[in-house]
Amino acid sequence: MRYVVAVLSFATLGVGWWTSKLPTAVIGLYAFMSLMAIAMYARDKSAARDRTRRTPENTLHLVAVFGGWPGALVAQDLFRHKSSKASFQVVFWLTVVVNCGALTWILKGNGHLL
Repeated sequence: MRYVVAVLSFATLGVGWWTSKLPTAVIGLYAFMSLMAIAMYARDKSAARDRTRRTPENTLHLVAVFGGWPGALVAQDLFRHKSSKASFQVVFWLTVVVNCGALTWILKGNGHLL
């Protein structure tokens, strides 16, 4: 299910680009931040196993709110990491709502991208 949501998010971005509502840089930002999120989740999962220094949850949320949430969804399933911690998931989904709200505002033409 998380993969479906991630794919749908990139499809929405693609529509925004196709209709010239979103510049290519926005697509690139989401892709870059998603890859960064995947790498951060992988590193944090490894650190959890090794009992070494972890990535702060606020850092993971910051990457999500700035466009990395589709990658974070994939990483949560891929690494089985942070996917069942209720307090993390509440904040995570709040970051998704905030990000999607901002993207919708831009796609509707009510906002200025830069």
